[in-house]
Amino acid sequence: MIKAIGYATKHSFSRLKPLEFDREEAGPNEVEIEVTHCGVCHSDIHQAKNEWSNTVYPCMPGHEVVGRVARVGEGVTKHAVGDIVGVGCMIESCRECAPCKAGDENYCEGPNSWLATYNGPMVPSAKAPTKENMYSRDNTFGGYSNVIVVNEDFVLNIPPGMNPAVAAPILCAGVTTYSPMKHWGVEAGDKVGVIGFGGLGHMAAKIAKALGAEVTIFTTTKEKLEEAQKLGVAGVMEDDKDALKALEMSFDFMLSTIPEKHDVNPFIKLLKRDCTLTICGALEPLAPVNNMEAAAHRKSVAGSLIGNLADTQEILDFCAEHDIGPEIEIIPIDDINDAYKKIESGDVRFRYVIDMSTLKRSDDD
Repeated sequence: MIKAIGYATKHSFSRLKPLEFDREEAGPNEVEIEVTHCGVCHSDIHQAKNEWSNTVYPCMPGHEVVGRVARVGEGVTKHAVGDIVGVGCMIESCRECAPCKAGDENYCEGPNSWLATYNGPMVPSAKAPTKENMYSRDNTFGGYSNVIVVNEDFVLNIPPGMNPAVAAPILCAGVTTYSPMKHWGVEAGDKVGVIGFGGLGHMAAKIAKALGAEVTIFTTTKEKLEEAQKLGVAGVMEDDKDALKALEMSFDFMLSTIPEKHDVNPFIKLLKRDCTLTICGALEPLAPVNNMEAAAHRKSVAGSLIGNLADTQEILDFCAEHDIGPEIEIIPIDDINDAYKKIESGDVRFRYVIDMSTLKRSDDD
């Protein structure tokens, strides 16, 4: 066993605190990774506070994980000791269902769906290890820790020269916004609207712009209009009715990155006929859709969940090629609770990344 340490919470109402625990050593086809950086996602907060009513405690978040390969198990061929690698939202899937065989592990239809990097299977089971409980565990601990062990197939290669701290949020924020753009065929010359301009939204804007699209962001914060201008994209206040009216029936694709309940109806009007608004930020019930707005011009409102492994590697390579990445602020691990408060209040610009070298075991002092 590996003696590990991380930051976890034991209740929905408590702070994240140091927790020492055991990790299994790397077995066949597994990789042990010394974690150097971990991004902080709004999903981490939802999960830690049980806002989706499915949290397994103790909860140790972190699914934007970058580190150095420390050991490899028998049969590993894709990664070697010393490689800089990443781990996103998933660490396993059933590999047998139609989505898995098609390369869409993030839509796994196995008995427990995919195995999340933290908080266990997407569909937890209390049964003993069987076909119905194929992962043999009901909880997993994520990247707010000094070490993680993952099957090599779910480990991504960080492109040479890419800053590992910048790479971390691409493993979630990057692929979560890139995957729907790829699926719905965003291409050069398209007009793309990005609703929300936080951790997901600013990556969506950068990626869409790099794809050659004409990008407009929609925000409730005037200061973010200046940030949009710096990126070379248009910015519109969501409550500017005149601006919204002028943009009706003009967008080829729209992406909502807002991480909580919101109303998408004002934006459906902005889509062209036969075009799609995809929601990738919120995972809870939203305001009802006015289907008259959608039906009148055969518009679609869709959802998208993270991204598959191939898309994740693809967007890492794309960001390296185009020299784009998230705007980040690096923090020590003991600032994580304050970081959560600032994210919830909207006081942080874009993405926090934890420097995991600041995490020390008590016997390291």
